[in-house]
Amino acid sequence: MASADNSVPRRTPALAFTYEGDDLELLERVAPLVDLIEITPDTIAASERGRVFLRPELLDEYASLPQRVQFIAHGIGLSIGSFDHWNERYLRLLDELTAHIDLQWHSEHLAFTSVGGENSGTMFTLPRTGESLDLVCERVRRIQELYPMPFLLENVVQLLPDPPSEYTPAGFLNAVTTRTGCGLILDAYNLQCDAYNHRMSVNDFMEELNWSAVREIHLAGGVLYNGFLLDIHSNATSDQTLDSALEAIRRAPNLRAVTFELLKEAVPLLGHEGICAELIRIRDAIQSCDSKPTSAAYSIF
Repeated sequence: MASADNSVPRRTPALAFTYEGDDLELLERVAPLVDLIEITPDTIAASERGRVFLRPELLDEYASLPQRVQFIAHGIGLSIGSFDHWNERYLRLLDELTAHIDLQWHSEHLAFTSVGGENSGTMFTLPRTGESLDLVCERVRRIQELYPMPFLLENVVQLLPDPPSEYTPAGFLNAVTTRTGCGLILDAYNLQCDAYNHRMSVNDFMEELNWSAVREIHLAGGVLYNGFLLDIHSNATSDQTLDSALEAIRRAPNLRAVTFELLKEAVPLLGHEGICAELIRIRDAIQSCDSKPTSAAYSIF
């Protein structure tokens, strides 16, 4: 007697776009095309007399969106992996944002941006050691206590040669998500950068990754500079990056969203028409993705 088929269809992930303000025409153009807007608290902040705060006019821009468009937050300045302390000012910005906007989830990069209290101006991957694992897991636990919403961490580009490690790149992500229960953002372009710059095997990474933890996928396009593929969100997504993302969609049973990220400074490079065309291209690819049913009930977190 054949066993019953308890599989359920995988739902199509939401489409998200990064919007950093000061371009209401762009916001009005993309709003009908997306389900979620990604807000980066660091980039919509201002400072005055030593006080850092979110620009109120930009909060009003987000509030002008149709009710069906929801919001997620994605930070760049927490520095969750710094050995001495993380950035408390970022948490104050997140507090202010959550007081004004209902977020579906929030996220940060699994990285450190400051060393000894000095901002490096970029992001560095953590040493993949047991000591780093203990440090970041304790900080994730504190974040989860502070904010009663799902929290995700994102894989970042390896800028420096890989030091001796106790974990593989995917193995370290698996250890963090397994120990803390936090979700994962898989940045498909960052994987492409690591494959190009350091000959990392994307196939091996995908085979090892715990896909049940992946809740969001990031897409972006960057530039090649002096033989190094840079994580600068300034272009449309390459076919190679999109293909990796579609493979990730097929593998991730709990995926919630696919986000196209573009720096505010790069908006004129693509133009409003180009950005809308890219969002339509990504949504069409997502909807046509040959997703197989998952054998477990679809969980949110």
